[in-house]
Amino acid sequence: MSTPLGLSGRIAAAFQRNALTPLIALVLLLAGVFATLVTPKEEEPQIDVTMANVIVPFPGASAQDVEALVARPAEQVLSRMAGVEHVYSVSRPGMSIITVQFEVGIPNQTALVRLYDTVHSNSDWLSPQLGVGEPLIKPKGIDDVPIVSLTLWTADPERAAFELQQVARASELELKRLPGTRDVTTIGGPGRVIRVQLDTERMNAHGVTAQDLRAALQLANASQPAGSLVRDNREVLVQTGTYLESAEDVRRLVVGVFDDKPVFLRDVAQVEDGPDQPSSYVWFGTGASGSAAGSGVFPAVTLSISKKPGANAADVADAAIKRIESLRGSLVPDGVEVTVTRNYGQTANDKAQKLIGKLAFATAAVVALVFFALGRREAIIVGIAVSLTLAATLFASWAWGFTLNRVSLFALIFSIGILVDDAIVVVENIHRWHTLEPDTPLWKLIPKAVDEVGGPTILATFTVIAALLPMAFVTGLMGPYMSPIPINASMGMFISLAVAFIVTPWLAQKLMKSVDAHHHEGEDKLTRKLDGLFRRIMTPMLDVNHGGRARMRLWLLVVVLIAGSVALPVVQLVVMKMLPFDNKSEFQVVLDMPVGTPVEETARVLREIGAELATVEEVTDWQAYAGSASPINFNGLVRQYYLRSAPEQGDIQVNLVDKAHRSRQSHEIAVSVRDAVTAIALRNGGNAKIVEVPPGPPVMSPIVAEIYGPDYAGQIEVAKRVRAAFEGTKDIVGVDDSVDEAAPKLLLRVDQAKAARMGVSQVDIVEVVRLGLSGENVTPVHGGDNKYEIPVRIQLPATRQSDVASLLSMKVRSRSGQLVAVSEVVDVFDTRREQILYRKDLLPVVYVTGDMGGKLDSPLYGMFDIRSKLRDMALDGAPGLAGTLGEWFIRAPADPYAGYQLKWDGEWQITYETFRDMGLAYAVGLILIYLLVVAQFHSYLVPLIIMAPIPLTLIGVMPGHALFGAQFTATSMIGMIALAGIIVRNSILLVDFVNQQVREGVDFSEAVIRAAAVRAKPIGLTGLAAMIGAIFILDDPIFNGLALSLIFGVFVSTVLTLVVIPVLYFAAMRKRLAQLTGESE
Repeated sequence: MSTPLGLSGRIAAAFQRNALTPLIALVLLLAGVFATLVTPKEEEPQIDVTMANVIVPFPGASAQDVEALVARPAEQVLSRMAGVEHVYSVSRPGMSIITVQFEVGIPNQTALVRLYDTVHSNSDWLSPQLGVGEPLIKPKGIDDVPIVSLTLWTADPERAAFELQQVARASELELKRLPGTRDVTTIGGPGRVIRVQLDTERMNAHGVTAQDLRAALQLANASQPAGSLVRDNREVLVQTGTYLESAEDVRRLVVGVFDDKPVFLRDVAQVEDGPDQPSSYVWFGTGASGSAAGSGVFPAVTLSISKKPGANAADVADAAIKRIESLRGSLVPDGVEVTVTRNYGQTANDKAQKLIGKLAFATAAVVALVFFALGRREAIIVGIAVSLTLAATLFASWAWGFTLNRVSLFALIFSIGILVDDAIVVVENIHRWHTLEPDTPLWKLIPKAVDEVGGPTILATFTVIAALLPMAFVTGLMGPYMSPIPINASMGMFISLAVAFIVTPWLAQKLMKSVDAHHHEGEDKLTRKLDGLFRRIMTPMLDVNHGGRARMRLWLLVVVLIAGSVALPVVQLVVMKMLPFDNKSEFQVVLDMPVGTPVEETARVLREIGAELATVEEVTDWQAYAGSASPINFNGLVRQYYLRSAPEQGDIQVNLVDKAHRSRQSHEIAVSVRDAVTAIALRNGGNAKIVEVPPGPPVMSPIVAEIYGPDYAGQIEVAKRVRAAFEGTKDIVGVDDSVDEAAPKLLLRVDQAKAARMGVSQVDIVEVVRLGLSGENVTPVHGGDNKYEIPVRIQLPATRQSDVASLLSMKVRSRSGQLVAVSEVVDVFDTRREQILYRKDLLPVVYVTGDMGGKLDSPLYGMFDIRSKLRDMALDGAPGLAGTLGEWFIRAPADPYAGYQLKWDGEWQITYETFRDMGLAYAVGLILIYLLVVAQFHSYLVPLIIMAPIPLTLIGVMPGHALFGAQFTATSMIGMIALAGIIVRNSILLVDFVNQQVREGVDFSEAVIRAAAVRAKPIGLTGLAAMIGAIFILDDPIFNGLALSLIFGVFVSTVLTLVVIPVLYFAAMRKRLAQLTGESE
């Protein structure tokens, strides 16, 4: 009586001659084609991280008042929202910016609804009498990052930034009309403004004040429908008043009466229609490898274009570039050049095309492996099975909501080696049975062959899924960034199992019609060689009487190898890092000049740095932004670079020639220019940092020390000492802190007694000085086809704004109507600007930041080197400081007011959280694997034996990284986690075969040897397949660690598993042989 078929055998029997089977295969293939065409292409995964700035103006208030009356209450209100991860605030004179960072994964719309509801339902936290303005909420998310930057520049000396800005603004609407575009913004160039430049002497002579001019402009610029009347049996609409429509209308405006004659505005001020006084500068510079027409440095503006959620970055970018090209000669006149200075759509498309090509090559390589190992027909079957699995996995990935990005595609390439396992095991066993029983009809033989390996194949597949899937629950920014790997790989494994049981038997029925006698003879020869090899190796260890000593030597060897591998990171032969730098085509120089530096000086230093960068061989072009933020990337979004608009702030975007045309990686180039760039900044009193696009989730800075304590002045003093420790540590670069340099401030204090006697209010004095110095956009002009408002601005001429005497000569009108000079009622004092106050999670904080250079190039090692200088640092020598500096790693100090304490943040925090969560995922995966194997073998001991080779992966992983000089990164850890499932799969196949042989009456020791010899081929094939798939990602800087883990881990652990598992199983179970029963399907 034949043994009944199990689940896998019954599935194979049902589909091997079923007419639906080829239709199922066709549907899977078409689904994959569909997914490839419709899935949006992006370079990086879209992480749902929502941040929002709540900007609260408090005109005239000191930084201390802003913090006490605005920031603290606002933080308490905002921090109580569900899903808030951090609340930051920056309090400066006159304004507070409270930043709310929501937990990763909370939908953008949900987060913003909560925020708006919380802010507006708690608007009573501030008293109306305080003079605090209405909170302005500015949300930021991943979709605010521009995917395309178009820099407009000109070498025409007749044109300047103002004309370029007008061209850019005229082009905005055309670009916004494109499907998928979200925001189109012009950066740089002075806007158009009608300037009313006050002539204080003529104003005084005609008896008018700046406030009179402001009131006249506002009152004259009014128009409104008054209603209608009936005339000649027709309704006639009545409009009262007209708007100011031009500079000439402004000039003709009557602003007062003097000597019974009207005083026109042109009599007391000069009115000009033209570019505003520049508050920022943008330049375009060519580099050594530039292809732009002309060379040098040119005025420029930049158009930045972001896309809507879900839109295809490649399509939006391509359409935007084509549209701007079509505007040449019309909206973009001759002489205005347009250079694409960012194209994330192209990089996304290029990366997708390259990785899809690698996917095809990896599949072909695996098929070639099967061809040489099993034969032509078997290779065709495996190739079709893998192609269908990949097609279905692409469709499942699209349905899940993933885009085609580097991580999701790398997940498929990495998965090739494990997706092919099921097909290889099934095809190899059908091939083996067909070789052993060539006269048996295939339709009878296939279900039995599938059934023999079906049980362990199902179990092995679910063990791999159990190892990978828990990684999908990693928290923080790293979780969603890497989630395509566990999710896509797990879905692919499940699909591959279904294809192996449904489509593979049908293909075998159609293609494996005969057996090649010559190939059969070669296989017999290989089997005999393997049998002889394992017999020589294992026989001494399987001897009942004397095998114990041989086995002990084997265990000792394994322990020594594992201990040696673990020691490699300890002696720094393997360096630990979150993620290595990617080979990008851009980097950034961020410049901070001393507080109070005028924007013109910042621009001069940027040009000097740009001239140095232009000499670098790989630089194609660069764009400098002084007093204005450049188009942000994801790193700039998290670091809030979009707020960098102070006169002393600037940055340079550096574009490199495509990596296919240069020998140096972008990180090497960035490091090579660091010394020269920082030297230029230091020589001019500034601080310049090289900022590279991070390979994964960005942080505030690679190394961050947060200083907490009972007194902010004391925190600043401690921060200075910590900064000194940073600067005194070898290979620490880019050191900075949040302490502002002392900068001058002029205080005009109103003499209340004099003002009262003269009938002048302090409010009038404050207003007139602000009007003269900062100016005020008092009203707009109307008419024309202008997208942006054209304001009428009252202000002193630029040449007189730096003259204190001109400010003091301005006059205000007293209650009696007399004009009183400001100089008569104010006293002038030289003071210092107030320190900007920072808070994080309801606590005052001072930041010290830095980065790690040098050979190790890992911030973790730099942080621990700094610690050695800070350990037990005595806080003495300054007023109010005593004791030692406390230190925290994981969370903020429990009692921040007990003394001054330091909390480490930056890459350390995200590394800790990532490896903590991955370690937990690894542990959960091992528990799930154990439970699955217990359920299959009905034993608590056998699963431990099957899982014993998991530590063997270390013997391959760590030496492999050391051999290639590679850092052990988060992707390396992913490879180790995947290895757990792969190696357990091999163990299951070995143990299951031993049990089958024992049930057939074979001696236990003989069964152990046969298991190693017979299963060596499928195990070797699946191992080689995994290694081949990994080879195709070996050249990627980020996923290099994953590839090394798989290649060396699979190779070493597979070789050792073929010996260690059978011997270990023999040693543990030989005394319980009588209890062995059939556990497999």
